[in-house]
Amino acid sequence: MDGIGNTMQKKAAELERLAEVLITGEQLRLRLHEGKVIKDRRHHLRTYPNCFVAKELIDWLIEHKEAMDRDTAIKIVQKLLDQSIVHHVCDEHREFKDLKLFYRFRKDDGTFPLDSEAKVFMRGQRIYEKLMNTENNLLQTREEDGGTFERALVASEFIDWLLQEGEMGTRAEAEQLGRRLLEHGIVQHVTNKHHFADGPLLYQFRMNFRRRRRLIELLHERGRGIPESHDSPFCLRKQNSDGGNTSFLSVSPSKEIKVVIGVRRSSLSSSCGSSGYYSSSPTLSSSPPVLCNPKSVLKRQVSPEELQTPGGPFLKKTFTIVGDAVGWGFVVRGSKPCHIQAVDPGGPAAAAGMKVCQFVVSVNGLNVLSQDYRTVSNLILTGPRTIVMEVMEEA
Repeated sequence: MDGIGNTMQKKAAELERLAEVLITGEQLRLRLHEGKVIKDRRHHLRTYPNCFVAKELIDWLIEHKEAMDRDTAIKIVQKLLDQSIVHHVCDEHREFKDLKLFYRFRKDDGTFPLDSEAKVFMRGQRIYEKLMNTENNLLQTREEDGGTFERALVASEFIDWLLQEGEMGTRAEAEQLGRRLLEHGIVQHVTNKHHFADGPLLYQFRMNFRRRRRLIELLHERGRGIPESHDSPFCLRKQNSDGGNTSFLSVSPSKEIKVVIGVRRSSLSSSCGSSGYYSSSPTLSSSPPVLCNPKSVLKRQVSPEELQTPGGPFLKKTFTIVGDAVGWGFVVRGSKPCHIQAVDPGGPAAAAGMKVCQFVVSVNGLNVLSQDYRTVSNLILTGPRTIVMEVMEEA
């Protein structure tokens, strides 16, 4: 079994290094769009859509303290160029230069390579989000080999769920999917002793999609010092651990778990199945872990009729929220109507003006006043990255 553990650990480390670049690059892309650094530009009577000027980007990186000097900024962007995340608009320069040259993120022109690794990341993320957004008891505190593990699932029950949800057609296919998820560092055995197998063994999700990464981290392969957020559902935490188990699959809450992901998260994340956390970073980090049935932030529940009463105390607001690399950044709860339970201060929803206690009126033009949060969650999950939400709040 040690051979399996070592092989998986080496594979996971390789994927983690690649994933660090992918997700950090995507976070940068969205920030540059927001700051209007990326825009359509003209040169010699030709328009180049969605591009940035190399020299301006270096200025921006230094201004926003992502790089201490121009040489460091060049090295950061070169890392992105080497991984085919950005490229020269005419593919004439393999090296990133501090000049007035146009570069573009491949995701903005549809040339980003969707390889087999990225496809597995997408599948694993979608399954996790779906798992979080349905009524089930799969993720629980469970015991195995004398240890107690949080948010652990039984392999055979997970396979039952995959079949029930129509994710896979047969148990053999579902087991193979579980093995692929483990090999890509998305799930893992709680003590790193077993590969994925249909049976009573326990597994946990390993990723933490919430932590925002500084660009300077791209230049360092190891030794990142940002602590893990205690509210992350991707922490592999062993309760009452004495620190004796140093396996990379069973760690303390303070040890960092790097992210293995290559694409934008287009769905929910939640620390439990009964709330939908459209998260983009590990904020609310001073708070205790999110509970499966958190206390509502509402002082009182209101009806759809009360919200729509002419001359009433409620005002309507409309938000356009563009999901970032890992989500939208809010929690929706309740029923008829749902309300905003929490907002990630560093996420897209907060930037758009969303606040807690607002009632959800519509999602992408569809009225949801009479729906519960699961229906609202599904609308967002199956919709575009940009969502338009109407809410009502007390004046």
